[in-house]
Parts: sequence; structure tokens; C-alpha cells
Amino acid sequence: METKFLPAERANENVIKQQSEIVSNFSYLKDLYSAVTDVVLILNKERQIVFYNNNLIDMIGIENLICGLRLGEVFKCIHAFESAGGCGTTEFCRECGAAKAILSSKKGTPATEECRIIQKEGNSALDLRVKTKQIEIGDEDFTIVAATDISNEKRRRVLERLFFHDIMNTAVGVRGLSELLSMASEENLNELKDMIHNGSEHLVEEIKSQRMLTAAENNELAITPILINSRKLLEEIFNLYKMHEVAKDKNLQIDTKSQGIEFKSDKVILSRVVGNMTKNALEACNIGDTVKIGCILENNLVKFWVNNPTVMPTSVKLQVFQRSFSTKGQGRGLGTYSMKLLSEKYLKGQVSFTTSEIEGTTFTASYPLGI
Repeated sequence: METKFLPAERANENVIKQQSEIVSNFSYLKDLYSAVTDVVLILNKERQIVFYNNNLIDMIGIENLICGLRLGEVFKCIHAFESAGGCGTTEFCRECGAAKAILSSKKGTPATEECRIIQKEGNSALDLRVKTKQIEIGDEDFTIVAATDISNEKRRRVLERLFFHDIMNTAVGVRGLSELLSMASEENLNELKDMIHNGSEHLVEEIKSQRMLTAAENNELAITPILINSRKLLEEIFNLYKMHEVAKDKNLQIDTKSQGIEFKSDKVILSRVVGNMTKNALEACNIGDTVKIGCILENNLVKFWVNNPTVMPTSVKLQVFQRSFSTKGQGRGLGTYSMKLLSEKYLKGQVSFTTSEIEGTTFTASYPLGI
């Protein structure tokens, strides 16, 4: 069976049953793993589950049909269902922390990795810390996997980074500018006022963005559909970002073929998504580059797109929509994840991207004519 990373072959049902019985015969394992707070699984050489403790049931809410599955399949990772080989066999699995840890332990080196999962149902995000170690039971080699849900920990870290670093830096900058007002000459006064206003706007936008994302993840985000003209919305985004700090020494253009399509959606959420697409593109490109934005009607869907001339590295491409991954550095940015979550969970849309040497990188967000 074809695979792009780990072997796809699986043990059959009878072998799984025999292996489960072998492990279950060691009663001390059951007693030991019932005493820990982590999810504990034992995998065979094909990476299939042959044993698990009750903490797994508590986490996923399923009691049956677990043995024989792989880790990504149990946790409903979207990539675990993209190929016939299942978990571990897609190109995205090359960047999976759990797959890396399992592979490392099979080679004799215990490993600890973080595993970022976008779940198949509802685009929910799950962050796991995965520890692996090889063990021999009854003359057979198995892999012990201990998984800890660190989703809340990761969310807290991102918020701390945002508020204690990014927002604090902006707030300090605004305060410093305001202190200069009393000493400013008449010719510099208006420039200082504009800089203070822009800094204040940045603070407000960052806080609003985080508040919207938190509400979305808690299923508390209210949708207010109104009639929107796609071209006018695009022009608003253009006017917002053409003078933004991320656009300094760069060009922002609206494609001349962009259409003014009338459709119903939530304008605040949609503006956040298209705005993030635009801002990310400007941040990704180099001085002198041009970012193009546009909208068309395609297959009865309103399609917004943003293009920049840079090429996305493969390692970034394979992780781009994961919640705690960011091209901006550790603990920075949730732009692409929030675009996907807001669009697909709340606006009934679809977000995707392409990247190549010839065309650069294009993010696309498509929506129905009414929600």
C-alpha cells in the first residue's frame, strides 16, 4: 500500500486480539497505567493500539473499537483519513510530533514531542505532549505512548505571549509617543497624533481578534448575516492595510477583475478572515514586492483570494493551519488557524492555499451566497 512517510501495512484482527491478550496478561501493567493521569497506549510494530488505559476513554468518549486503530485515527486527526493507509502515511505526517516520537523510539531512542492535531469533526484543535519508549512484552516489541493534553497550556502561553509581549510593546510605544506631544513642534504634532492613533488601533484590533477566537473555540461566537458586496468589502480591506505598518515599502493591489457580488454573511467575521489573509501575505513578502487581492464568483461560491510572490517552505506548508504553529516564531500568531476555524465552522466556507515558484503563494477563502 502506498505511503508518503511511515509504512501503511497493518496487523489483521486476529493478530491484534492475540497481542492484546499478551499485554493484558501482565496485570501489573493495568495497575500501573490506571494509577497515572496521562493517556497511556501500547502500540504494536504496525503502530496499532493493542492496549489503552481508561484515561483515553475519558478523553475521547469512546469505549469500543479502539484496538487496531492508530493514534491519529483515535484522536480524529484530519490527515488520518486522507489516504487508504491511514495515520502516518500522508506527507503531513512527516511533521507530526507523535509520528516522529514513535519512529524515534523504534530506533531505540525514547522521545518527547508535541503533536498538533486539527480534528476531523468541527475543525477543533488538540495539542498533545507525546512521550514514547520501546518495550518488550512476551518476546514481542511494542511502543509505549504516554499522551498529555496540553491544549489549555498552549492557549495560555499564546495569550501570555500576545499580551505580555506584543501588546505590551505597542502600549509602551503609544505611551512614549503621548509623552512627546508636549515637546513636539507644530510641524511634528500631526504626525505624532497619527502614530498614536495607529498604535491605539493596533491594540484594539489585537484584543478584538483574540476575543473573537476565544469565543469561536468555546462555541460562543454569534453570527449576524447581512447583505455584503464583495468588491466593497475588498476595498475596505485594501484601505485598512495599504497604509498599515506591515505594508511599508510594499505594494498592495486589488485585482481589476474583482467582482461586486451580493451575498449574505457575517461581515465582521469575514473581514477578520480576509484581513488576516492580507496581513499575512504582506508580512511574508519582501520590500518592493506586490500583494494582490481579489474576489470572483466561481461555482456559485464567493471566492476571495490573496497572492504574494514568495514560496512557502515545505515544513511550513505541512503545518500551516495547525493551531499552535506560526511562521512568526514560538508562541506567535494564530492567523491561518483562525481563518480556517472562523470560515469553516461559522461561515460554512472553505479555506485553502497553493504555493509554487511560478505563482507564489495564494490563500483562498470561498463562501456560499447565503448562510
